[in-house]
Amino acid sequence: MTDPQRAGRADPKAGSAGRPARQASGRLPWMLVVPALAGLAFLVLPLAGLLVRAPWSTLLERLAEPQVLEALRLSLVCATIATALCLVFGVPLAWLLARVDFPGRRVVRALVTVPLVLPPVVGGVALLLVLGRRGLVGQWLESSLGVTLPFTTAGVVVAEAFVAMPFLVISVEGALRGADRRFEEAAATLGASRWTVFRRVTLPLIAPGVVAGAVLCWARALGEFGATITFAGNFPGTTRTMPLAVYLALETEPEAAIVLSLVLLAVSVIILASLRDRWVSSP
Repeated sequence: MTDPQRAGRADPKAGSAGRPARQASGRLPWMLVVPALAGLAFLVLPLAGLLVRAPWSTLLERLAEPQVLEALRLSLVCATIATALCLVFGVPLAWLLARVDFPGRRVVRALVTVPLVLPPVVGGVALLLVLGRRGLVGQWLESSLGVTLPFTTAGVVVAEAFVAMPFLVISVEGALRGADRRFEEAAATLGASRWTVFRRVTLPLIAPGVVAGAVLCWARALGEFGATITFAGNFPGTTRTMPLAVYLALETEPEAAIVLSLVLLAVSVIILASLRDRWVSSP
């Protein structure tokens, strides 16, 4: 029997043997798909509820109200300043945790991530005990420098930075651990100082991780409520950010609360979607 004949006889068997394999690989694992769809519905339906119940006929009028614009401006400014502070202090902290082996590093890393699981109201109370007018550091700030943080716009920034910085530190530390250190070693071998290596080599390598952390940090700061209302209060034009305005409107005017929630949702989605390609691919 010639080779083509053998191949012709073998092909049907191979095909019949191959079909079950293709069918098996193409089957959907319903034990995973069903809970996945349920989880998706759990996350999407509440957002869809905002869109369905929104007062679209009066939306523009409500958005043009001075208190809404003031709360939105304050939220954007405070979240941006808080993110800048987190970048200034969080990137060096992430570098320390990723690159320096010192006693108690695991304890320090655990302490850095505590705000992720700490109830925000508890964080606000902790900030009051330390930075309040009678706090451990706050009383010195007021007596020596005349600086008062609680119930001020600066207090909003501090509260937001406190709860948002762990997102930045975790993202940047992961990027540092995944970066190829051979480039840094090559730059050091060529005579570059540590600061030059960090600025010209390390930062470009971990840029996607820094962007990812900054975006998550900004989004977390924008939506902060518990620590803000506890440490900074709820004063119009000074400390009333969008989440606080939503809470206040929910008690008196639910439709206004829906409009404010839509604004927060839209801003968050636009920012995250526009930067997604830059930070999803972080190492």
